[in-house]
Amino acid sequence: MMIKPLNVLGLMGGTSLDGIKAALVSTDGVDIYEVKISRKFIYPEALIQKIRAVLGLHYAIAEEREKIEAAETDVTNFLIEIVKEIKNEIPDTIDVIGLEGPTICHEPENGYTYQLGKGRLLAENTGIKVVTHFRNADILNGGQGSPITATYYSALAQNLEKPNVFINIGGITNLTWTGHLGEITAFDCGPGNALIDDWVFKHGGMQMDFNGKLAATGTVHEKIVNQMMKHDFFAKYPPKSLDRNSFNDKTEHLEGLSLEDGAATATAFISEAIAYSLALYLPEVPVCAVICGGGAQNPTLVRFIRQHLKEMKIETATEDVFNFKIGDAPAIAFLAARRLYSLPITFPTTTGIAQPMTGGEIYEKEGK
Repeated sequence: MMIKPLNVLGLMGGTSLDGIKAALVSTDGVDIYEVKISRKFIYPEALIQKIRAVLGLHYAIAEEREKIEAAETDVTNFLIEIVKEIKNEIPDTIDVIGLEGPTICHEPENGYTYQLGKGRLLAENTGIKVVTHFRNADILNGGQGSPITATYYSALAQNLEKPNVFINIGGITNLTWTGHLGEITAFDCGPGNALIDDWVFKHGGMQMDFNGKLAATGTVHEKIVNQMMKHDFFAKYPPKSLDRNSFNDKTEHLEGLSLEDGAATATAFISEAIAYSLALYLPEVPVCAVICGGGAQNPTLVRFIRQHLKEMKIETATEDVFNFKIGDAPAIAFLAARRLYSLPITFPTTTGIAQPMTGGEIYEKEGK
């Protein structure tokens, strides 16, 4: 098969409940030629509640399956409207859609991961080929199934000073390290935005700490941060991955704090986990780091990370600097192209899989 650039629409929900990121990317799964569109679609409030209601549920359990199916249909209908809106706005033909819907549960130790989004329904209603469920093959073959975006960030890393690291802060935080020879190490390193989101939702009725304003006005309780760092996950060597709810037991330490102090302490915990993992689990200390994902939009979190990593050159993934290229939606578009060309997306040093392998289920409209 001849590899040629494709117009791929990447749709990313992730573990944070802040909406769907969309990016139209010209890529062949090796190079990223252009990011033509970068948009974000906020979930309607009712849809957020439906997704929250199925977090942690298992499809194999009959009574839970019905709830998952209902939420998944609603998420897919939301995705269909997004695709139709984008199609009406652009002159380009979309060759394929890459979809990574919101993750409701991730338990690789049990051979289970679930992302909401029906590939077949999306393909039937848009007439566009869909690649989705990128993690399943990796998990079924003994891998961690996360992080799956390492190949994308490693491709971007080639133009940066090495060794370097991308700190991708979504609902969960993961690291992608690239060495002098292009070697990759990647792993989930700790909590991300989901920890803060859940705190402010529970105690303030808000979906997130917008621009880190609550944390900026709160006081960090260092003793609580130290207690939260006493989690078995931090003693594990990579490859390793996390579920959105992996640190729920540790969030009990925040109870009793004010809304602002809880947000500040949760934010400090995220930055502490990042610094700890950078120091202990990378093959070589990076000379530069790029903070990306939703966490890059949180000035308080970025400030805390900078305070931990004073000797490291740190950039954030602003649109001006990286021309829209950094983000999980472009990464998912990149993975879809790699799947169509049977290129690997996971490796022994990223998910612990025995050998490099591709991943993703392909759906097309019947009759095409």
